[in-house]
Amino acid sequence: MKVRTHSEFRLRRHLRLRKTVIGSEARPRMSVYVSGLHIYVQFIDDAKGVTLAAVTTQHGELKGGRANVAAATKLGAMAAEAAKSKGISKVVFDRGGFAYAGRIKALAEAARGAGLQF
Repeated sequence: MKVRTHSEFRLRRHLRLRKTVIGSEARPRMSVYVSGLHIYVQFIDDAKGVTLAAVTTQHGELKGGRANVAAATKLGAMAAEAAKSKGISKVVFDRGGFAYAGRIKALAEAARGAGLQF
């Protein structure tokens, strides 16, 4: 019997999710990745294969802090502002195989509160 790790199951969920979640020029994909130390958000046009905007807890006012729920809330607002500066108002949310709870949920709700539609 093959031993499966938590990260392998997350990757399988992510690949299953990516079959249906596709970003376009009109509605880019808002991709979220959470590592042990940081949270990363990208706005991706899958048709062209281009990252339109990106924010992370490694830059700006969040640098040097922890990637907790409070940081995720601030990052969600920063992501919405970065998207608005590029003319993006509607996105498709890609949670990356992570459960919609905790940091992911806080980031998504903050982005919605700042004006992103998804």
